[in-house]
Amino acid sequence: MQEQYSPADVETSAQSFWARTRAFEVHEDPTREKFYCLSMFPYPSGKLHMGHVRNYTIGDVISRYQRMLGKNVLQPMGFDAFGLPAENAAIANDTQPAKWTYANMDYMVNQLKRLGFAYDWSRRVDTCRPNYYRWEQLLFTRLMKKGLVYRKNAVVNWDPVDQTVLANEQVVDGRGWRSGALVERREIPQWFLKITAYAQELLDDLDTLDGWPEAVKTMQRNWIGRSEGLELQFAIQGEREPLTVYTTRPDTLMGVTYLAVAAEHPLAVKAAAHNPELAAFIREASRSGVAEADIETMEKKGMPLGISAVHPISGEKVPVWVANFVLMGYGTGAVMAVPGHDERDFAFARKYGLPIKQVIAIDGEVFDPQRWQDWYADKTHPRMRVVNSGEFDGLNYSQAFDAIAARVERAGTGRRCVNFRLRDWGVSRQRYWGCPIPVIYCPRCDAVPVPEDQLPVVLPEDVAFTGVQSPIKADPEWRKTTCPECGGPAERETDTFDTFMESSWYYARYACPDNDTQMLDARANYWLPVDQYIGGIEHAILHLLYARFFHKLLRDEGLVASDEPFTRLLTQGMVVKETYYREVDGKKQWINPADVELELDAKGQPLAARLKADGAPVVIGGVEKMSKSKNNGVDPQAMIDAYGADTVRLFAMFAAPPEASLEWRDDGVEGASRFLRRLWRGVYQHVSAGPAPTLDKSGLSAEHKALRRKLHETIAKVSDDYGRRQTFNTAIAAVMELINEAARLPDDAAQSRAVLQEVWEAVTLMLQPIVPHICHALWQALRGRDDLLDQRWPSVDASALEKDELAIVVQVNGKLRANIRVPATAGKDEILALALADANVQRFIAGQTIRKQVVVPGKLVNFVV
Repeated sequence: MQEQYSPADVETSAQSFWARTRAFEVHEDPTREKFYCLSMFPYPSGKLHMGHVRNYTIGDVISRYQRMLGKNVLQPMGFDAFGLPAENAAIANDTQPAKWTYANMDYMVNQLKRLGFAYDWSRRVDTCRPNYYRWEQLLFTRLMKKGLVYRKNAVVNWDPVDQTVLANEQVVDGRGWRSGALVERREIPQWFLKITAYAQELLDDLDTLDGWPEAVKTMQRNWIGRSEGLELQFAIQGEREPLTVYTTRPDTLMGVTYLAVAAEHPLAVKAAAHNPELAAFIREASRSGVAEADIETMEKKGMPLGISAVHPISGEKVPVWVANFVLMGYGTGAVMAVPGHDERDFAFARKYGLPIKQVIAIDGEVFDPQRWQDWYADKTHPRMRVVNSGEFDGLNYSQAFDAIAARVERAGTGRRCVNFRLRDWGVSRQRYWGCPIPVIYCPRCDAVPVPEDQLPVVLPEDVAFTGVQSPIKADPEWRKTTCPECGGPAERETDTFDTFMESSWYYARYACPDNDTQMLDARANYWLPVDQYIGGIEHAILHLLYARFFHKLLRDEGLVASDEPFTRLLTQGMVVKETYYREVDGKKQWINPADVELELDAKGQPLAARLKADGAPVVIGGVEKMSKSKNNGVDPQAMIDAYGADTVRLFAMFAAPPEASLEWRDDGVEGASRFLRRLWRGVYQHVSAGPAPTLDKSGLSAEHKALRRKLHETIAKVSDDYGRRQTFNTAIAAVMELINEAARLPDDAAQSRAVLQEVWEAVTLMLQPIVPHICHALWQALRGRDDLLDQRWPSVDASALEKDELAIVVQVNGKLRANIRVPATAGKDEILALALADANVQRFIAGQTIRKQVVVPGKLVNFVV
């Protein structure tokens, strides 16, 4: 063992050993308990960022710990490799998305290996490879045949610059998240997966996920959004088909004073055909996105259609308006407006002079439309009653619900129903770099699934771009094919799948990535469900919901036996760092923290900041998530080169609990480096003195027993921190405290060396999941040629926790007067005698009558005088 700690040498040696011995490749073994640990795989953007490092270090710590418990541990890695960023980068750099993606993946694999993550690279999955996406094409065609896939025209968010559909979450302040272009509403044909067919099961099964954070389950419940209400039909004068609306508040039905439909609704389109002003309004409405958050905050606008609806109970005529806050893709594309008891409806009615009618009252209070939420929101208010509603007056919410439901069901103008906020999953994307949708369009047979023996439909990779148009849309030869049903000329679908398709089932393919005849095989049921899944809270809804949906599809195809994909979920916090900027031409020019010099006060707080290059001041911004846009990122590679992978891993685990945000601090990284150098030095000094003797527990001094007690208390705590609590920062702190205690014991006498050998071995084992490289080297020094990876987690020696003496607090009249030590086996009388014998206690009871003696075994004695 060399005297000085050299991270580069230590880490190269450990990684070479792991690669040579294929240390992390695993196989199914029914005789052993399995543990499948998975971190959300990265997009191959070219470089890892610190968020990746933190996420993957957490997963690696858990995996290595579970392996030390004797479990058969699978920890795989791959790349979520399709997507628009690769396409845009290829266009910008005059290259091909495939070439750009494969080069980035190669670079990132080297970075991941440099960090020492215990991945089974033999199971690597890249979603852009035909041997992966052929199977989701196969599943899609089978779902088509089962009626779980359909195609229809849908109103979508259209990015006119990127020329593609955006999900609501990709629209920020009405603009595309990447291009920044104003998003438009556009109606185009889209392929949908019928996730709504599983809405109730997706909701119910959240109750089985005891290992998930409650916050994530709540977000999913809200997204699924189950509600019970009435579907009502308003007859439209001059139209054969009624206008259907859904409401969860039928008790307010008699307060409807107008109906509102979406700009794309057939009634609006028909009315606009002969009304230029209305047509112009509809065109304006189409230039706003369909994200609910944008709809809530934008100015509410509308126009009358010049037609009336017939109220299903009163028979009164109700005007129909087109409004920009109604979305065609949500519900029926129409809403009943009750301005007396809804804030949005009220504002719209006030703006356009529409009637406002009270139909809800609270006994003893005067109606005020400005306080609509007092009555509308709380349907369970004990004094709430229906008013101005004829036969329904005086009823509470549930009574009115039942009575109105019965009335409209008898009349055939409504029915009870359960509704979900969740909408079917639109999986069509119009850009190139994605999995081709396996559908053929035939003039005679319409949309036909590609036969299974013709899969995969391979995306051509050697392509040229003309602007942003998809190369496969621009290539008539690629589109040409033959209809598998009639044999006539046909064309392929040129849309590609939403990349959430690939990330929704990759966890299952890791179980059997080498199977070239089946999507999944029996190995999937050995490994699934994933025991521990790790990723950012930003994926709480879409990715996790889609993966849960996909798992149920796989189950119903007989490919997996479980109901849910992930047993336990850990959502790690963000990595944040301070920001600095200058105002240039009215815009903030962000400056990397590495280029800034700080002036600090006596407490180390920043007073001012200057740019190192010119000495001029810069503005100190807030602490924010590391990002390219704020230029406050730290290059993991630079940190590894400077300090070593173990230092980066240690700091990432020590600076904050996994769920909390981690503030990146350079002095914290330096502190982690100092700790590892101290750890190395301590083991070096110990082993340099020669082999330690075997520990003889019978001849230990009080000092030796105290250190062993501390050791085994630490093992118990760290075991709990790693396993149940998953608070790795407190585990590290406990080990640091143990090392401090060990440093006080001279490493010279035989028994001292034996105890310290036990301490250093346990420390190495406990830190191995977090800093595996240095621990690999330390174990070799401590134990010779043993492989650390084959060692079991240290067990607690119960006998070491036993105490010969106990510390007892002695009080007189409840005030501390002494601390004494008594034999652990001492009874009450012996403890009282020792307490009374203490000189300081004697001072406070001398000449007094002891009226009461209280003994709390193992803790305190209190004399009442």
